[in-house]
Amino acid sequence: MTLPARGTFGAAVAVAERRFGGLDVLVANAGGHGAGPTLRMADSTWRQSAHDNLDTAFVSAREALPGLIRRQGAIVVVSSIAGLFSGPEAVGYVTMKHACIGLARSLARDFGRLGVRTNVVCPGWVITAMADEQMKVLVRKFDLRSVADAYALVTKDVPLGRPATVAEVANLICFLASNEASMMNGAVCTVDGGASVVDLPTLAFVDHNSGAEDHD
Repeated sequence: MTLPARGTFGAAVAVAERRFGGLDVLVANAGGHGAGPTLRMADSTWRQSAHDNLDTAFVSAREALPGLIRRQGAIVVVSSIAGLFSGPEAVGYVTMKHACIGLARSLARDFGRLGVRTNVVCPGWVITAMADEQMKVLVRKFDLRSVADAYALVTKDVPLGRPATVAEVANLICFLASNEASMMNGAVCTVDGGASVVDLPTLAFVDHNSGAEDHD
């Protein structure tokens, strides 16, 4: 599988510049695919994960950068907390989301002096159509009553105790793309309800009925 068609991304940039008079922001938000264990992952699945998560971010950034440099614009790369940690049997997705952070950091270093800021957003569970499909897998696996029950299951150890909404993630993206974040470049920001601050080895000490930890 080759890189995404450069002309397609270039054409999209050209349309945006004609319609709006210039390009100020690129949000690299494509993603998905890559679930499965290493030993059973087909080459095609690996390549699809690289294409959907990493290649699209790289090619869109490459095509948008000339216009962003002219306008002193901003790039926001959407990774995932899977780009910070490793979930089970998701080697393609985890690897590519880690790589998205490396891409963003390279862009932040190379183009910051030219006035283009690049930052990363790492969501946890977000209520989306894609996540709904993953929740349906859990509904079948654990004989749950609903997708809502599955979201409750995957966020039971998240300090806020719930998944994010699309709007909550979008708000962070808008902030990073705005002049209010003018000194932020190369930052990696989680929007996960506190999931990434949980110390997993201590979860055995948590009383989920009270919401408090049992300490001597």
